Amino acid sequence: MVIRLSGITKRFPGAVPGDDVLANDAVSLAIESGEVHCLLGENGAGKSTLIAVLSGLQQPDAGEIEIDGARVVLSSPAAAIGFGIGVVQQHSTLIPAFTVLENLMLGDRGRATSVRTRPGLPRIRMDRRAARRRLAELEASVGTGIDPDRRVADLGLGERQRVEIVKAMWSGARVLVLDEPTSMLVPQAVDALLRSIERVRAAGVAVVLVTHKLREAVAVGDRVTVLRGGRVVGRIAPHELRAMSAGRAEEAILDAMFGADRLEVPGTPDPSPSSPSPSSPPSPPLSAPPLVLSVESLSTTADAGETPVSGIGFDLASGEVLGVAGMDGEGQRHLAEAIAGQRRPAAGRILLRRDAGPQAEAPIDITRLGVRARRSLGVRYVTDDRLHEGIVGSMSVALNLLLGRIREAPFWRRGRMDRRAVDAEADRRIAAFDIRTPSRSARAGSLSGGNVQKILLARELAEDPRVVVFHKPTAGLDLRTVEHVRAEVRAFASAGGAALLISTDLDELVRLSDRIIVLSGGSAVGEVVNDGRRVAERVGALMAGAAG
Repeated sequence: MVIRLSGITKRFPGAVPGDDVLANDAVSLAIESGEVHCLLGENGAGKSTLIAVLSGLQQPDAGEIEIDGARVVLSSPAAAIGFGIGVVQQHSTLIPAFTVLENLMLGDRGRATSVRTRPGLPRIRMDRRAARRRLAELEASVGTGIDPDRRVADLGLGERQRVEIVKAMWSGARVLVLDEPTSMLVPQAVDALLRSIERVRAAGVAVVLVTHKLREAVAVGDRVTVLRGGRVVGRIAPHELRAMSAGRAEEAILDAMFGADRLEVPGTPDPSPSSPSPSSPPSPPLSAPPLVLSVESLSTTADAGETPVSGIGFDLASGEVLGVAGMDGEGQRHLAEAIAGQRRPAAGRILLRRDAGPQAEAPIDITRLGVRARRSLGVRYVTDDRLHEGIVGSMSVALNLLLGRIREAPFWRRGRMDRRAVDAEADRRIAAFDIRTPSRSARAGSLSGGNVQKILLARELAEDPRVVVFHKPTAGLDLRTVEHVRAEVRAFASAGGAALLISTDLDELVRLSDRIIVLSGGSAVGEVVNDGRRVAERVGALMAGAAG
């Protein structure tokens, strides 16, 4: 055994004195060499806090940590690294302007010689020969297959994650902690990363894999621990996991994660043989539905470091979910903002059709309209930046639910807010979208990410929208909230709405979309109709550069 956590307890002060949050409640964990230990649980289950304790970012209020049988104090991230604990965070810490080798050498005082990596950048001490030797050693256990002289900015997300693993192991890590490493990867990149994890395990390194994806946990895990409410509520030992089928292991994990609430979680497997598969593609319509949105040769301009869209065109029909796939940063943000009215196009047109049939009016050209005008016509945007762009964190939940209606009747009268009308509508939306908040008056910024996302959905899906752009709506959410959000997308389309779903989760796109277009470098490189036949593979091939 490399590390043993015993009775780890961690509290955080609440918004009200005496109302502390118990993030970890007497958690005990054994981490073994040469094993992949999967850590699962909903958002708020205590996983992030436990990882923060293990990486030296947080100090426990109670409990002990032992390494090789000796009690230690992980007083800082540097101390954790010194004890051989490497952590790969969910979001990349690499510097895009530097090469792979330069990123690996940063902070490595043992291989030093004074060089300047780029004109105008500070001088950094590096020994490139020693670094290349160290990288060659790690290739045997990780197998990145990446040119060390390539700039990180030119790497795909999967390649960056493998570089992050090498970086975490650079100083001789014996324990590798991976926090949701595949959350934004395409299937091919996921497969490559899982192979790297298997090679790291084969080299005798202990791997702690934090994930929401049950299939990954069952596929590569040797041991599983499930957290709920800050406590360990389930464990599956290696001999038990080996004896289970993949389906039975997933059932056991779900039972531990949700307990008696399991039946209330949409999208989880139903043991009934007659129940449909949750990953079945949407059923094709019996007749062609009316068009709602037309995007014609849309192009934008971009600041340095951004990817504009160039010549994109598509139609979006009533009742349809059109998926947009691609590596993160391939123009998705520009596309979403241009349709929502937050970004003015450089060329092209956006046309909105508000009705259908032989008496239908001519489409409205909304290309030059602002956000408020588009909202009034039924165009809404669920941003991917839920905390900074989606809400005003210092304002109440009630006001955030009505941000799009400030100064409008019936919530404002003669320039003054009608508190009774605001509170009544806020209560209705809180109940309808199951927003878990202490009260409608609570600061929106104090809520969990999942509940903040529900605020966005409750606001943007109110008052019969015609078109909604969902930009990575489930990123970073736990399984229960993910399924809640997906159910809202499905319900919106089923009621006749037109949904544009931008996501880096291919499983999500396949489950929800009728068609999927693929962006690369700001251009649409192909389209895949969701006919249920190797859809993820076909989309992944387009993302990897195959001809459309």
